[in-house]
Amino acid sequence: MKRLLIILITFFSSQLFAQQGVKPALNLKWEIIENNYQNKQQSLAALTINTGPQFTLPAKGWKLYFNFLRPVIAGSVSSGLEVTHVNGDFHYLAPKAGFKGIAKNKSLKAQLAVLYWLINKTDSPKGFYLVWDDAPAKYYPLNEPTLIPSTQAKQLARAPNDNWAPSTPQSVYEQNRTIRDIPADSLTKIFPTPQSYKTNGSAFNLTIGTQITADLVFNKEAAYLKQELSKLISAATTSSTNTIRLIKKDLPADAYELNITNQAITISASSGEGAFYGIQSLKTLIPPAAYRAAQQSIILPGVDVSDKPRFGYRAVLLDVARNFHSKQEVLKLLDLMSLYKLNVFHFHLTDDEGWRLEIPALPELTAVGAKRGHVIDDSQNIQPSYGSGPSVNNTSGTGFYTKADFVEILKYAADRHILVIPEIETPGHARAAVKAMDARYKNYMAQNKPQEANQYLLRDLADNSKYLSVQYFDDNVIDVSLPSTYSFIETVVAGIKQMYNEAGAPLKTIHFGGDEVPAGVWEKSPAYLKLSKTDPTVKSTDDMWEYYYSRINKMLKANNLYLTAWEEAGTHKVMQDGKKASVINPALANENIHLEVWNNVLGWGAEDLAYKLANSGYKVILTNVTNLYFDMAYNKSFDEPGYYWGSYADEAAAFKFIPFDYFKNVTIDKSGNPLNRALFLSKEKLTLEGKNNIVGIQGALWSETLQTSDKMEYMLLPKLLGLAERAWAADPEWATTTDTIKSQGLYREAWSNFANLMGKRELSRLSYYAGGFKYRIPEVGAIKLNKQVVANSGLPGFTIRYTTDGTTPTLSSPVYTNPLSASKLKLGLFNPAGRAGRIITLNN
Repeated sequence: MKRLLIILITFFSSQLFAQQGVKPALNLKWEIIENNYQNKQQSLAALTINTGPQFTLPAKGWKLYFNFLRPVIAGSVSSGLEVTHVNGDFHYLAPKAGFKGIAKNKSLKAQLAVLYWLINKTDSPKGFYLVWDDAPAKYYPLNEPTLIPSTQAKQLARAPNDNWAPSTPQSVYEQNRTIRDIPADSLTKIFPTPQSYKTNGSAFNLTIGTQITADLVFNKEAAYLKQELSKLISAATTSSTNTIRLIKKDLPADAYELNITNQAITISASSGEGAFYGIQSLKTLIPPAAYRAAQQSIILPGVDVSDKPRFGYRAVLLDVARNFHSKQEVLKLLDLMSLYKLNVFHFHLTDDEGWRLEIPALPELTAVGAKRGHVIDDSQNIQPSYGSGPSVNNTSGTGFYTKADFVEILKYAADRHILVIPEIETPGHARAAVKAMDARYKNYMAQNKPQEANQYLLRDLADNSKYLSVQYFDDNVIDVSLPSTYSFIETVVAGIKQMYNEAGAPLKTIHFGGDEVPAGVWEKSPAYLKLSKTDPTVKSTDDMWEYYYSRINKMLKANNLYLTAWEEAGTHKVMQDGKKASVINPALANENIHLEVWNNVLGWGAEDLAYKLANSGYKVILTNVTNLYFDMAYNKSFDEPGYYWGSYADEAAAFKFIPFDYFKNVTIDKSGNPLNRALFLSKEKLTLEGKNNIVGIQGALWSETLQTSDKMEYMLLPKLLGLAERAWAADPEWATTTDTIKSQGLYREAWSNFANLMGKRELSRLSYYAGGFKYRIPEVGAIKLNKQVVANSGLPGFTIRYTTDGTTPTLSSPVYTNPLSASKLKLGLFNPAGRAGRIITLNN
């Protein structure tokens, strides 16, 4: 009885402690115990809770909320606790009956089993906060857990067949071994690689006195060039008589010529677009060091260049729905894209976790759908996701672009000849919109205005369908059988068009999503059941796919726009061998529908889907996850952030992508095992018509893991450089030769050249360009040879520095030049600006 009294006193005193507004001092620790737990596709991990010297966690009356990407297996949590799945990646940990609480300065270690695997730090739970049951509106944010790095094979292998080797200094050394140091003067000084590039022995002296003249049609580009050069050239007393000329010439619309002599730089083009690309080539010809600080003069080498892009569609996708990125970050990305002649910005503005664009006619979209935080009433905001935390004032989960912001972005992009494609995710991945329109319904019903309440509702309130999306949401799909859904979409389209018109920017298409709609949707929707009785084309919910996209296609055509969507919009489900299978839908082919195709995961069966769709008449943008998803981790390491479900994708992944035959140089599967090339014998190859339907390629930067701009830039660069090269430059010889041995040799030489270009020119430039980018600097490669450490770098032009006393290398540390003997050796790779990558430690 005395022990029970003590527990009760502790509980109530802790509640009082909480009500007084004192933050609970809980310290958390997370560790992965093993993958393939119990020989199943599941993992075992542990969360340790330490109370600290001032706080007691009581036996009941609390919930510890957090975000976690993996479903926790019911009943698997030890130590008297249990995890409840709320929705999506949102969970809470709470005590079960009989839990004893945690006394001051004590720890409790709770093991839990989860589906699938846990490999790197991205897989850890995030965004913890404590809520007392008797004060559900009050929350107490906690520090993120301390992460215990995984080092054992059972922690780093997904399953017994996972042979993707963890990254080590030794494996990095082997990767770098074929990279030779190429003299900087031998490198092509324009990037991406132009079609024709010749040096002519001239030298142009660029100064403040250099004149810029332009044919009337290029006045806008001339003003841009003058502004760009003003950042590089400081005032000087010397005068100059040389000139930069922009002249009109009969060339293809996106082509240009660049000629530099001692007295003149001449950029010739037939359009502003071509002239702009000539200017970007001129900017990459400028020595990278000139971007560090303004110069009195810059010497440019004489060149004769004739150039045009390989693909007319060279795109970057940025997801701002999962984690918001500010207008300033978007403008900076547009500067980066324009430098490398990437001309399409796919703006992923909406998803389950956020609606990021103001639509004045539907203010609830941003008033509710753009805010994430602790949820009491989801008519006020949506739940935390991806560790955004309980406060609606967080900067990663909350935020949107006002109409003025968006107009500014559109103008900025248009001035740089970048087409902005807004994506409005439908019908799946739409929870933010669904909840916002629910809030609108609630508001108007409270005013006794049922007509207004139902006008834009996105779900049938009597729908009892059961489903679970890939991201574990059970309420994120728009009901496409509701007439109000199309009223909503028409209003959104009208709002978007108005902003483009105000900006004077081209609007050619709107992306309407289409991916990952789960099984089970709409089956018990009264709206769907009614439609199925009146529309003879609708025999099952599978037919709603074509019903929906046919209507959207017609709506966009009426607005002089074409439809862009994810690959699923070009498929439908049929029964094959007693199972449902997705096949190409011919009904919407040859409608100028553009499909972005991501699924070529090796072993999933859809490796050739992009080619099938292109051969069938759809316009295809290659967005292959294996090579072009920039959110994939660079390598397998606990400390390397990013996803890996599709593949690991390092800085070479986009560079080695072969758009018209991406089977050609694939050697390992997604688990790192040697690939049986017989897999590709039954796969569809591109026809001549299909090849013509490949309109371009796109790098996709999904933002689930990108809470800050630094993280965004880390995942984006240097991967984007490989994308720019493949999108612009002509097909390289290594990609087309049929001799495998010759192809491999040519590729090694090409990669060596590209690594030198990155290290000695482009990444050095990007340390300062547009304010500077925090790109990823790789680890040093190192092996022990004859009792000494031999080190190398994947980026010639960067510097290896080391220490032998256990301290972290700095700019004042010695430069590595020869093999070293030391028992406490630490090495780091430094860029020319003095920033280091991840430090490695080698102990004898």
